[in-house]
Order: sequence, then structure tokens, then C-alpha cells
Amino acid sequence: MFEPRVALASLSGESDAEWARVGSEFAGAAFLGGVALDEKSRAAARKLVERDREEFLPEDPLSFVAAELDALGDEPVRPAVNVRSATLPPVREAARLCADRDAILEVNAHCRQAELCAVGCGETLLRDTDRLAEYVAAAAEAGATVSVKVRAEVEGVDLGETARSVASAGAEAIHVDAMDSEAVVRDVTEAAPDLFVVANNEVRDGESVREYLDYGADAVSVGRPSTDPRVLRRVREAVDEWFAESNAERPSADESNADGVAK
Repeated sequence: MFEPRVALASLSGESDAEWARVGSEFAGAAFLGGVALDEKSRAAARKLVERDREEFLPEDPLSFVAAELDALGDEPVRPAVNVRSATLPPVREAARLCADRDAILEVNAHCRQAELCAVGCGETLLRDTDRLAEYVAAAAEAGATVSVKVRAEVEGVDLGETARSVASAGAEAIHVDAMDSEAVVRDVTEAAPDLFVVANNEVRDGESVREYLDYGADAVSVGRPSTDPRVLRRVREAVDEWFAESNAERPSADESNADGVAK
């Protein structure tokens, strides 16, 4: 999916190509956005701006997505874009843009702001597994590598079941905001072992990195501190160290028998 196994997680109104470029020294992927794609989600985003929240509200959101992804074409980081939409067609169009640029399309089933939930985005989508799977399937059919951003501690939502559903629909990754329930990462990895699992929330240092990777995450992502090179350096070093130790514990080819079983 990406190397190194550190991602920059989207920050509303902040995560653009320049933000990704600054953090690319330490990360293997950068999730731009979130970007509201259709009129309902854009109306909700405008309401958020009215109460002083930063949001991306370009005149043409799809052109904006294309331009931002193109701006990262020569950078050593895999681009991704987190999108919100109350309707399916713009997600399909954004997925085509991502497919053409080897970028990851991330369906936002994560935001909890009332304005977004009221129009069917964010947590509302997370609560409606069938509809979420339709979004994933449409993006995957458009040729994109699909991730889904989800949140733990949402009443009535079993993230293990969600993971199985989106994997069946064509998702290749799931980006889990674990909130204060870090062990939910283990539930997700066990429920859908073929998904690439990115763990998010309070990733700051070696301790937080090791906790998530020990629970089975394939990578971690950094949210608010993604603009702080000191935090990114600590996280990158901890990730590299964990995987180096993990690989050192695995038997090499000459330590295994013909059946691939360690001696």
C-alpha cells in the first residue's frame, strides 16, 4: 500500500498538497482533504465554516482534487484524498481521478459534525453498512485503490463487521480512528485480515506506535501533529524500529525447511 508505514491523516481545510510535501520526508502516504464533493456535503461544509471551522470549498471540487494530486506527482509519498458526499456519482468521479494517478480514494465514514451527519455523510454513512458498501464498490469499480476512514465508539457500530463488509465490496484499506479504544484495531485486523489497516489517534511516539502495531495494524497515521517534524521523526523512527525487529524475528529462507516451516 505504501512505505514507510506512516501516513499523514487528513485535517479539514489544512491537508493540501503543500502540507503533504512538508511531511513527505517522514511518511509513505498523505491523505488530503476532506473534500466535500456534492452540493449537500458542500452546504454542510459552508455551515461549518460559519462556525469557524476550516474547510476546503473550492469552486469545482473535482478539479481541485485533480490539481492537488497532480501537485504531488513527483513527491516521494503516495497521494490519497479523503472525500465526503451525500450522493454516489461524485465519489465515482473522484475515484477515476485517483485511479489515473495511482492515488488512494478514501471514503469518509468518520466525521461526526452534526451538519455533515444531517445530510448523510460521516458517521451517518458508517451506521448504514449497505450504503457504505455501495460507495466502496463504486469507487473500486472505477479502478481506484479504496480506503475507508472509520471511527470507534459509535453506538450500534461493530467495526469488525464494517471491515468485513467494505472488504467484500472492494476496499483494500481501512483507516481506523481508535478514539480511546485502541484494542479495536485488533478486532478489525482479525475480522478482515486482507485489509491494510491504518491506525489513527494519539500517534505521537514510540509507545503509541508499538501499541497499534502490536494490535496488528499495518501502518499508523498522524493527525494534528502532522505539521510538527519532531513528532513525525519520532513516529517514523519507531515504525522503522518495530518492523526491523519484527522482520528479525522471522526465519530467513535458509532457516526454514522445504515446506517453509521454521526449523
